[in-house]
Amino acid sequence: MKVHEAMTSDVLLVSPQQPISEAARMMADRDIGALPVGENDRLVGMITDRDIAVRAVAEGFGPDTKIAEVMSREVKYCFEDDDLDDVASNMGKIQVRRLPVLSREKRLVGIVAVSDLVQGQDARGIGKAVAGISTPGGAHSQTAH
Repeated sequence: MKVHEAMTSDVLLVSPQQPISEAARMMADRDIGALPVGENDRLVGMITDRDIAVRAVAEGFGPDTKIAEVMSREVKYCFEDDDLDDVASNMGKIQVRRLPVLSREKRLVGIVAVSDLVQGQDARGIGKAVAGISTPGGAHSQTAH
């Protein structure tokens, strides 16, 4: 199964100059935990509910703080025609719960999340991915920045 068959294609994009309060409101309205950040027609980061809680609120930043100040700048992604099993395995290795999905022209076309993996994975593959993602620490730990 290919990523495009399991991903969510209805994706909101935020600007790094928007305040975190807008990102939080968008997440709450859509019941999602992450938003891709775009600038000049390029994906430049991701902002998660955890980024807002740990990098902003816990550090005393206010609601008008720009997304750019707390977003994750290292963008990991996959392509829409990648094999879902391979992407799931990679998500476990790099310890991320969701990945932006790009076309081969590097345009954002969706998001694939752990919850999307059940569509094309067997239980063992899902378990390995979740086990890797859930391992404490790693490059994408909030305290690693």
